Amino acid sequence: MKLATLRIADGRTTAALAAGDGTYLALPASDVGALLAQENWRAVAEKTVAEAANGEVLTNPDFAPLLPSAGKVICCGLNYGDHIQEMGRDLPEYPTLFAKYADTLVGANDAVEIQGSARVDWEAELAVVVGSELYRADEDQAREAIAGYTVANDVSMRDWQSRTLQWFQGKAWDRTTPVGPVMVTADEAGEHFQVRGYVNGELVQDGNTRTLVFGPAQLLSYISQFTVLRPGDLVLTGTPGGVGMGMTPPRFLNDGDTLVTEIDGIGRLENQFRIHAPVTASA
Repeated sequence: MKLATLRIADGRTTAALAAGDGTYLALPASDVGALLAQENWRAVAEKTVAEAANGEVLTNPDFAPLLPSAGKVICCGLNYGDHIQEMGRDLPEYPTLFAKYADTLVGANDAVEIQGSARVDWEAELAVVVGSELYRADEDQAREAIAGYTVANDVSMRDWQSRTLQWFQGKAWDRTTPVGPVMVTADEAGEHFQVRGYVNGELVQDGNTRTLVFGPAQLLSYISQFTVLRPGDLVLTGTPGGVGMGMTPPRFLNDGDTLVTEIDGIGRLENQFRIHAPVTASA
């Protein structure tokens, strides 16, 4: 099944189930994360399908961030072989991890507004949605805990990222990480995914998750060794080659550019960027 978080009347949101004809059925939860927090979330969704004739049908979906209140948003950098090479690094022994906040997330078609960076880069990614609690789990347990998969773009402010050895300040800008439009449940998703990114219609990234150094279950298992993962948490798995910083000369997004991120079988993000002149910031 495909689940989304949609904006509805009065600024509220609701979890919704794709009906397969471009419409959605409202679910009894404020968003997908809140739905997954219910132990019987799958039964709730299936009951909605069975009672579809009496349910609320939503048309012309306005996609909110899929997991607007995610407790943890954890990202893996340098996880595709080609991207590692373009950044001039060796294959890692352990995952390179960093965190974002739920404040960084935006919807599948939301505009992204940035003030303070002149080097805004793109990173098309597969993201994994956690469906049950994990702590010190092995890979089989981690695989069973995957609720589903979605599309993300780890938009990065490279000028801020490169100020220190820590990436956090270039990665955790509010409302800069598109996620969605839907989560495809693990039982209906494939094993490998083709991940693509476009800037103004030009294909700039095209990679397959079969080349990941650390796959989704490996990442969740590894992360769970030091922090508990709960339903509705989000793990971004890294980006394939083709980022702007790796080009010669480097290339970055400009004001008015449109960034498209798509994964076969899951969906497509399309976000226009509004980039304002950088401001001077002191340490």
